[in-house]
Amino acid sequence: MTTETTVPSPGAQPRSSGLPLVSVVPARPAGGFPFPSRRPPARSAAPLPLLAADLLAALAGAAALAEAVRRPAAVAALVAGALLLRPRSVRPVPGLLDELPAVCGRIAVTWLGLAALLATYDPGRALTARTLLLGCALHSVAAGLARGVVHWRRRAALLRQPRTALVIGPAATAQRVAAALLRHPRCGVRPVAVVAGHPEGTGGLPVLGTGDEVERALVRDGVRMVLTVHPDVRTERAPLLRALAESGCALWEVDADCPAYGTPDQLAGFAVRRLDSGGGRRGRAGKRLLDVAVSGALLVLVSPLLLVCATVLRLTGGPGVVFRQERIGRDGRPFTMLKFRTHRPADEHEAATRWSVAGERQMSPFCRLLRQTSLDELLQLWNVFRGDMSLVGPRPERPYFVAQFSRLHPGYAARHRMRTGITGLAQVHGLRGDTSIEDRARFDNAYIDNWSLWQDVCILLRTAAALVRSTGS
Repeated sequence: MTTETTVPSPGAQPRSSGLPLVSVVPARPAGGFPFPSRRPPARSAAPLPLLAADLLAALAGAAALAEAVRRPAAVAALVAGALLLRPRSVRPVPGLLDELPAVCGRIAVTWLGLAALLATYDPGRALTARTLLLGCALHSVAAGLARGVVHWRRRAALLRQPRTALVIGPAATAQRVAAALLRHPRCGVRPVAVVAGHPEGTGGLPVLGTGDEVERALVRDGVRMVLTVHPDVRTERAPLLRALAESGCALWEVDADCPAYGTPDQLAGFAVRRLDSGGGRRGRAGKRLLDVAVSGALLVLVSPLLLVCATVLRLTGGPGVVFRQERIGRDGRPFTMLKFRTHRPADEHEAATRWSVAGERQMSPFCRLLRQTSLDELLQLWNVFRGDMSLVGPRPERPYFVAQFSRLHPGYAARHRMRTGITGLAQVHGLRGDTSIEDRARFDNAYIDNWSLWQDVCILLRTAAALVRSTGS
């Protein structure tokens, strides 16, 4: 957890810059943003054929149970386990050989789990080693054949009708990547245009320079895939990429200068990785469910502690126990963040523009204790429960500093594409107090780009461990 404000590195920004107060993140550039968002999101492929293939493979493997186990429940458990543990590929053009180790590994885990359940609850019908090996073999062969047919049909369809794509980045590099993809039609991707700020006199595909041109290409060519070919694109073109993602395009990052050695994800020999921009709809639903469940439970558990803190603050510091401050949340929307008051600013201007009160000498011992233990931030659990914040995410900042940092640090404004949080990846890496804003923005964007529910759980556990030795800021 962090405290009322986060602090930049000493050389990052002067404390008094004279910039005016603002209440929103800098607006998106003009020129056609946002793009139409009515199209369904792009997917690597429809899940139903592979789901049917995994179901048939599980039923084929269940044939080995006919003699050893005469219970439909065992077959149902095998089928359920196989479907729950089936691999979900996010590769641009998946293939059977790429995913075969994962398929066979999950099948082995499913059969071992079934054998353990039967041995525990019905020892008389425990699986023999012969049945276990035969079942795994039948299941694996059937899964390989069924999935192979599905992937073969998908590759044939992509060869007939490849996915159209835009390539975004420096014109020369983007044209080079586009030309390589066009020389290898079996990769299933057909670039139709390059998006670059300066054509640089290169030939090849048309170069689009404005949002209106990109929007026309999006509609005219049915673009459903976007390839970025330079690391700076993710920060310099963040509004454009968000608009393209919202319009249903799948975003991929291409390493144009490094061959795809040692990586299974590649297009025409280039290493690629999926840019998720904070997870899909199911991921957001799971994150919100975790927020509500954990924050609700914690509010009930710590309510006596909250009452004690509020009572002591009221007796020692007078009225005004709760500190309310405007912060910038997801998509630049302001919200009111709650904390226990540990310092009283001289006026509203100081409250909005003073960077940190960590070294305030007039702070009472109890207030200092609250800050050192991060107990002053427990009220933010209510912000999480309401939906203003998340348990894990980029830390929210005041509008005054959001305006400054968005101008000074590339990628800082992009942090606001996800709901802000009480703790985050930057905080568990020690980026709190008087530390670099540039580093925080980089960690926050890395968290969003690689978001997963398990990563949230890990950050929460690391935060809980850090609180034991916390010194506050």
